[in-house]
Amino acid sequence: IIEKFFYHMPFYRVIQKYKELGAGISSSTIGDWYAAVCEKLKLLYDILKNDVLLSDYIQVDESTLPVIDNEKHRAVKGYMWVVRNAVNGDVFFHYDMGSRSTETALKLLKDYQGAIQTDGYQAYEHFEGMKGKKMLGCWAHARRKFYDALTENKRLAEEGIEYISKLYKTEDETSGMTAEQRAETRQKEAYPVIREFEIWMQNTAGKVLKTGRMYKAIQYTYGLLPRLRRYVQDGRYNIDNNLIENAIRPLAVGRKNYLFCGNAESAIRAGIVYSLISSCKSAGIEPRIWLEDILNKIPIYETTGRNLSDLLPRNWKPDPQNL
Repeated sequence: IIEKFFYHMPFYRVIQKYKELGAGISSSTIGDWYAAVCEKLKLLYDILKNDVLLSDYIQVDESTLPVIDNEKHRAVKGYMWVVRNAVNGDVFFHYDMGSRSTETALKLLKDYQGAIQTDGYQAYEHFEGMKGKKMLGCWAHARRKFYDALTENKRLAEEGIEYISKLYKTEDETSGMTAEQRAETRQKEAYPVIREFEIWMQNTAGKVLKTGRMYKAIQYTYGLLPRLRRYVQDGRYNIDNNLIENAIRPLAVGRKNYLFCGNAESAIRAGIVYSLISSCKSAGIEPRIWLEDILNKIPIYETTGRNLSDLLPRNWKPDPQNL
């Protein structure tokens, strides 16, 4: 499991590696072991997922995951959703038949109460104005749109980028501040820049081709401005969604190495493992030591009725002999 989900090595290469070391293990045996481990880890995954959704500030994104469709006899593009507790860094991956639909987003987050930070994907628009939900935008995605427009209209694209750069400069200045101090500084320094940028976009949109990248950058940013400006309200909020993109990166690296999941069940298992290993990284825990320890402890905790949440990466206390 560590070889595949931490070092991104497909199981067939893991089997070959053991064979070279003199240990012949069949693919069916590896598969059975993996399924048995995931069955135990799901107990912790369910607790982790619930804990993340109890946070009052989360970040959400989704990434492609090719999965074999047995009826079509080929890999089809599915999606893995990722939800990150933006307060403590815990994260869970969620696979629901590979769907990226609005219905899937609503099912995943319908009961959530708090701030939700996302990119501009249209499925998230349905949460805007919902009771108990505060939608936040991502300035990094807006900035990328203007970078894309540099080759088309360098002068105007650079002007747009300069406004966004001023917001990030303010973020650099607030490093080390308390959340209250950061919010106050943002409202004094960043919010006026956002208002100026809003007026600039209103005046500039009519000067560029509506089919061009520059117009699309303005349209994207201006349409999301209500969400984009809300980060100034609370010093805990991030200016962008970059931290959850970092959490997704192992999925992208693994996708290049082992290409696809064999079926939907395999994708669900991958989500379980990615969730717990990513949460180990966030908590500064060595995943191999954690896995070896908790796989021994889960059966004991189950039979004695002890609290399984104590085994989550952020709550886990290693045995002294394992340090």
